[in-house]
Amino acid sequence: MTATLHEFADAAALAAGLADEVAARLGSAIQQRGSASIAVSGGSTPKRFFETLSSRDIDWSKVTVTLVDERFVPPDSDRSNHLLVATHLLKDKAAQAAFIPLYYDAPTIEDAAVIATEKTAGIGNPFDVAILGMGGDGHTASFFPHGNNLARALDLSGPRGILTMQAEGAGEERLTFSFASLADARFLVVHIEGQGKKDVLEQAKAGSDETDMPIRAVLNRAASPVEIYWAP
Repeated sequence: MTATLHEFADAAALAAGLADEVAARLGSAIQQRGSASIAVSGGSTPKRFFETLSSRDIDWSKVTVTLVDERFVPPDSDRSNHLLVATHLLKDKAAQAAFIPLYYDAPTIEDAAVIATEKTAGIGNPFDVAILGMGGDGHTASFFPHGNNLARALDLSGPRGILTMQAEGAGEERLTFSFASLADARFLVVHIEGQGKKDVLEQAKAGSDETDMPIRAVLNRAASPVEIYWAP
């Protein structure tokens, strides 16, 4: 699938440009279908984007927010993507949005994945917006290189929903939407900053082994066009 680079002068311009486009997409979805859905990623890169998006003037009461992936940690952990989104996005005007977490206090992470799949079944068919990040190792969502569940997670013929993932580079066990859940998002974004990440992206484009660099699955096999939002 095609990948288009949207380049901005700096991180602030990137956050504003992406927030403008996401707000427009969500507003259009509400106008056309009466509601909108967005899946967002964790990490340090999205914070400024979240803060900017939270003040955008759309009918947030008709928006459902969820996470692309999550660590198997409670929402008060400083490692929690839930906490990150609650702190930086679900405030100001966006405080009216509904939020569906991926972490649940279940006996095992597999049990939590079943619950999260059930809770998120009503959204993302497809998502109106899915914002992916990318690590320096070429992971995206919780699709980590050589992850224990990577082949299943990247199988586009598999079901929508939440899978578990363990990998050397992941730290905690992870919960992640499958690639099948994300690949057909109406607006599919890879949001990255810095020359280092751009170099990783170029390396990914130059090869095909998804086990080594799972971002290649998104670049090569996503059903939707991939919009890369980047600033130095």
